[in-house]
Amino acid sequence: MRILAVIPARAGSKGIPNKNIRIVGGHPLIYYAIRNAKESRYITDIIVSTDSPNVGLIAQQMSVNIRWREDKLCGDDVTLDAVIYDAIPHHVAWDYIITLQPTSPTLDVKTLDKAIDYILEHDIDTLISAINLPHLSWRTENGKKVPNYKKRLNRQYLPANYVETGAFLISRYSVVTPDSRIGNIVDIFEMPEDEAQDVDTFDDLRNVAAILNHEKVAIYVNGNNKRGIGHIYRALEVADEFYVRPDIFYDSNQTDAKVFGSTTHNLLPVNGIAELFDICRKENYTIFINDILGTSIDYMIGLRTVLPNAKIINFEDEGEGILKADLVINALLSQSNVPQVFSGEKYYISNKVFMFYSPIKIKDKVTKIFIGFGGADPQNYTDRILNMIVKPEYNTYQFVVTLGRAKHNVDELMEYNQFKNIRVFFDVPNMPELMSECDIALSSRGRTAYELAMLGIPTIALSQNERERNHGFACNENGFTYIGLNPTDEVIENNLKMYLSLSKKSRQYFHDKLLSHDLRNGRKNVMNLINNL
Repeated sequence: MRILAVIPARAGSKGIPNKNIRIVGGHPLIYYAIRNAKESRYITDIIVSTDSPNVGLIAQQMSVNIRWREDKLCGDDVTLDAVIYDAIPHHVAWDYIITLQPTSPTLDVKTLDKAIDYILEHDIDTLISAINLPHLSWRTENGKKVPNYKKRLNRQYLPANYVETGAFLISRYSVVTPDSRIGNIVDIFEMPEDEAQDVDTFDDLRNVAAILNHEKVAIYVNGNNKRGIGHIYRALEVADEFYVRPDIFYDSNQTDAKVFGSTTHNLLPVNGIAELFDICRKENYTIFINDILGTSIDYMIGLRTVLPNAKIINFEDEGEGILKADLVINALLSQSNVPQVFSGEKYYISNKVFMFYSPIKIKDKVTKIFIGFGGADPQNYTDRILNMIVKPEYNTYQFVVTLGRAKHNVDELMEYNQFKNIRVFFDVPNMPELMSECDIALSSRGRTAYELAMLGIPTIALSQNERERNHGFACNENGFTYIGLNPTDEVIENNLKMYLSLSKKSRQYFHDKLLSHDLRNGRKNVMNLINNL
């Protein structure tokens, strides 16, 4: 069987000058059509029809034949049918002629071969590439706009609406003439939308570049009562910054899937590092993100072995593994001498919801207090403070208490809602709404401290563990009152009483200090680092 692929690529593109030879995804645009033709299981011969010396040079370098196109076939009014017919050596007994356009570089050769399979298996003269785009649409009829539908439905319930693409057109040789490549029996071949990008405009060119530079992203994250679940929150925020859907792995021995909440991200449990590495070896990710606290040299060497070409980024990592990472982002930790480590508040990634809330206004008196110690609260600060504020002396104040997904005794603590001045919430979907009601706060030194600072809420900060003692942001210098790791109940309560009695002027001072930090551009700063690797 003889199947000829003809690739038309003239020089005179007006919309995008030098379109067919523009470098996109590391190669000239025409490279992708030639590569698909060469890699196809069925195509036996390839001819590039062109009047461009540069296109000809690329064709020669890729070892395919050239049909130098006459001027009369290079005008804007010349149909593609005439160009294809001119390029065919008619002394050969061809079975099929395939038109492959260089303006469809995202076409996958597997899709092309499936289409050839289809036309070989059916009695078809012409097969046209198309995508299914059901939409509510209108047409003009007798000068009036009329709908192309009988009933308004959501897109998924609309009938199929096939739109032709320029990816390929396969014709039986006997139906190809200077005026047509369409035979009597015609069918369409539905293809994936991301493979159907036709480059006609600069916007199309940008879209194609994004697809050809396609990233395959994985995130490995763990969170539990001991290590906290701020890692989970950050991983979900980072996942939203990519224009692909990352695979998010977690160790089912360490992390309960419930801590991820109701996310629709692709969550994949693994039974230890060995299973994770086996998957990575098969998937060939281009970006791999670790948010698992300290990594070891052995872990990072193993990861490099299974993903030799990936960019590896670690978050909140003080382990030896940072030496083997391409990038380490430690928003909560202190500065490092390792060149690939970027530390400090400018790399804090806030929850998106907080971006829509303005800082609080400092009132004359404190009336409402926020109490929140993250997702786990291993020191049980929440329990201890709740036990304090049930005393009659606090009856004139309102307390807003939040419990995270990893808190172990939620039902017990929810019982405090029986007190009129105490509201206890579990797994709050809109945390800034609750925080913004409050005048002061008590919190740990993790993610919540940054959130309170974004809202300018004067805060007493406590460490949950030795690691949090190294979280430098929630300190006195930055506008917090930091009282250490596991202080006594007396110390906690004395500081609470002190904050309750602070003057407006003193609270305004803390407020201004907290707001002097730029915590709203962290995700942009982080993604700039990742994208520039």
